[in-house]
Amino acid sequence: MSVVSSVLVPYASYLRVYEPLAAFREPERGHWTRYAQRADLPTAQDELRRSLADLVPTPPVAVPVHESGDAFVALLDGVVCVCPWRTRMRGWLAMSELGGLFPATVLDAVLPPVVRGQAAADHERWAERNPDARPWIRTTVWHVPVRWFVLFDDEEREYVTGGAAGDGRLLRYRTPMVQARRRLARALRTLRETVDEGPLTEGLVEVGRWLEEFHPRAMVELDYGGLVHALSGEQLAADRSAADVAEGIAALRSGDSDAAGVAYGRLADRWRAVRDLQSSN
Repeated sequence: MSVVSSVLVPYASYLRVYEPLAAFREPERGHWTRYAQRADLPTAQDELRRSLADLVPTPPVAVPVHESGDAFVALLDGVVCVCPWRTRMRGWLAMSELGGLFPATVLDAVLPPVVRGQAAADHERWAERNPDARPWIRTTVWHVPVRWFVLFDDEEREYVTGGAAGDGRLLRYRTPMVQARRRLARALRTLRETVDEGPLTEGLVEVGRWLEEFHPRAMVELDYGGLVHALSGEQLAADRSAADVAEGIAALRSGDSDAAGVAYGRLADRWRAVRDLQSSN
């Protein structure tokens, strides 16, 4: 998480899972129960600021030395649910992806090889002791993966303009875990019946395996995160990506490949324009 934040945030999006307190064993359940009662719960901006602070030292702190004890908190049908940050774990996962994002010279300048090597060794030792660990938060940069939209319905879309200056903008979707799993399974079945195996199918399988790790009464959230600052208010207001994905899958299900192509074309054009901003930055 710290590594990704240092270079790519704020233009990142997030897929989060919030689990009910009952999903956690003691003593962690007790910790989150007390934590959720705090009046000063941290925000996504607080998480970002803490990550950026690790880049001040020389050499930079690639991955936090200690795991975060913070989480996002939400209510689902009156039930308190938490989404642990697990910043250290996410930092290790982010480091494993950096090689494909930056040239070696740039990567070495941001994070010297000795820093990356030490972090990798720490991760290997930690993974041996925690083979079943998984993150509650997934992150991507400069786009939202199509497979994430499959989990949501357009009616679950929340868009907050954030005032005239655009500060405080928010675009997110939230849905119960049971709905997310149902939509994913239905979409996967449609794709397997109508098109050849490909990146979207493989991505849905991988996301499905991840979701199966969580409590059935959990909540799934897709947050545009920092992408809301890369897009205009008009672009955000017009963004109905979940609806486009649902329309395309429904068209495939009914045998209308032309309509599916139109829906996918809208989606592809929208996100191609966003990703192009990365190279022009």
